[in-house]
Amino acid sequence: MIRYNLNCAKGHGFESWFSNSDAFDMQAKRGLVECPTCGSTKVEKALMAPTLGRGAKKKSSSRQVPAEPIAAETTAPAPVAMVSPVEQEFRAKLKELKEHLTKNSDYVGPKFSEEARKMHYGETEHRSIYGEASPDDAKALHEEGIEFHPLPMLPEDRN
Repeated sequence: MIRYNLNCAKGHGFESWFSNSDAFDMQAKRGLVECPTCGSTKVEKALMAPTLGRGAKKKSSSRQVPAEPIAAETTAPAPVAMVSPVEQEFRAKLKELKEHLTKNSDYVGPKFSEEARKMHYGETEHRSIYGEASPDDAKALHEEGIEFHPLPMLPEDRN
């Protein structure tokens, strides 16, 4: 993870974290990095001094100065992004949709393809189901004309 000091076209300064330099460049080019003060998407990196690690301190002959303890990180850094209110609303609706589908469907786990085929060919009564399918199984279902849709994958699902 890398933290950048940023400036918008109107001169507002702020900071944001990115997984790497390319991630910033790509998000800025697409207009996804937004000034929290004015909403401008014309954002550039501000001049920053590099963070340098401390070298070993030389020992004084008269006394020793204890080294400062280094705070241990308690959590690993995660990729982050600033999203517009429209994107936040879209994400909330996707979350609602996923919750509705999982609450109102039967979980069939890894037997999804098998159960979907049984319903499609009239072997069992049609109902809403969800579960897992490999890419090959999903391709086969599609080729057979069996309609299905992947559940939306949200950022919190990866944590």
